[in-house]
Amino acid sequence: MATYEVESIATVVGGHTRVQDDYQGGVESVIRLNEAYPLETLQGIEEFSHLTVTWLFHLARPEDVQLHARSPRGNPDWPSTGTFVHRNHRRPNQLAISYPRLLKVEGRDLLVTDLDAVDGTPVIDLAPYFEQMGPRGPIRQPAWPGEMLEPNYWAKAGERPSERPV
Repeated sequence: MATYEVESIATVVGGHTRVQDDYQGGVESVIRLNEAYPLETLQGIEEFSHLTVTWLFHLARPEDVQLHARSPRGNPDWPSTGTFVHRNHRRPNQLAISYPRLLKVEGRDLLVTDLDAVDGTPVIDLAPYFEQMGPRGPIRQPAWPGEMLEPNYWAKAGERPSERPV
């Protein structure tokens, strides 16, 4: 297998402070471009409403990777599906892609909302979201992703029920 070495281009600052499955919405964070890149690398990005952000599950461990079929979130009501059908840190390269809304640009700081990464997350790449580069044609998927994500994934973080000690 070929291997590649990549360096982060930015870091997530603020926003979510811990990894959670749901209640990702309404949280603002900053994507701070590394000083190694000149400011002009961001020139024009403020014209876009959304970004495509590739980031590393930096709190995951290599032993978290699971190369077998399993039910999403361990829920037996959902079908057992393979590693590349899940969108979590158990993937071999432990990478994720998100599409946060860009609120404003201040120097090296891109203020965004609805980025489901945590404070300190290394950003591997970012680009503006081009509508024309999105999926072509009708979208097809089974019911379980909607059942899993629709009720609470993008619900406002402030709406998370209080967690009681067990």
